Amino acid sequence: MTYEEFADARLGALLRYAVMLTGDPHQAQDLVQETMVRVQLHWRRVARSDVPERYVRRMLTNQFIDWRRGSWARRVLLRGEVDDSVPATADHAQSAVDRDQVRSWLARLPRRQRAALVLRYYEDLPDGEIAEILGCAVGTVRSSISRALATLRAELVEVS
Repeated sequence: MTYEEFADARLGALLRYAVMLTGDPHQAQDLVQETMVRVQLHWRRVARSDVPERYVRRMLTNQFIDWRRGSWARRVLLRGEVDDSVPATADHAQSAVDRDQVRSWLARLPRRQRAALVLRYYEDLPDGEIAEILGCAVGTVRSSISRALATLRAELVEVS
């Protein structure tokens, strides 16, 4: 498989994964672009791996965790408060609101915990693969996910 074939086949999935990590489509594009440049520079090593997509996903995850460029690491999302006096309606916009709320909660988590949750629940990977991608022990993955879920539960209680 060539780099071009890999990029054509997997770029969309990598971008969706990056959007879940960053919570912002534009930052996700920057993250994927920077990662894919590195992938192209090291394509021989990537292609020799057993599963190139897993290798690239690990590169992307590490890049996300370590990304310190510009004000991205200090970025704060400003959103208005929800007006509880307005009755809720069941329309298609509610799914977008729910998605934004989940992204907002994910953005408050430490990057490793966020990555572990996205790999588990969005990418549907088992603990062993998550540990390989994050470069840690399986127990650390389980602990990170447990702490992240506890934090999200506390956020949900505060909102309710």
